[in-house]
Amino acid sequence: MLPSSADTVEITVAELASIKASSDFRGPSPLLVDCREPDEHDICKISGAVLIPLSTFSTEAESKLPGKSHPIIVYCHHGMRSMRATEFLRQKGYSETFSLAGGIDAWAVAVEPGMTRY
Repeated sequence: MLPSSADTVEITVAELASIKASSDFRGPSPLLVDCREPDEHDICKISGAVLIPLSTFSTEAESKLPGKSHPIIVYCHHGMRSMRATEFLRQKGYSETFSLAGGIDAWAVAVEPGMTRY
């Protein structure tokens, strides 16, 4: 279950792993958005993620995203760029948008230890 968007803008890797593993998640499955650059995305990625680089985020995001009430989880390398992207989307009315705390590096450490890290 996603946290209340009024309470937080971040989701932990444990929460995301639970959501991805859950067969009884209520509501639409969150869209994973990787806001790293293509060369970083080529190194490693979380399965099912859509790449929208932060360098083009402001011009590409709205055309590639579902409705503004659809849950979205944005990640980057360590969580700083995804927080900026999350704040941008929330300002545009995407109220159910969260940043992955610690980014893909935290995901690799806690959830997918065999994932290539950089």
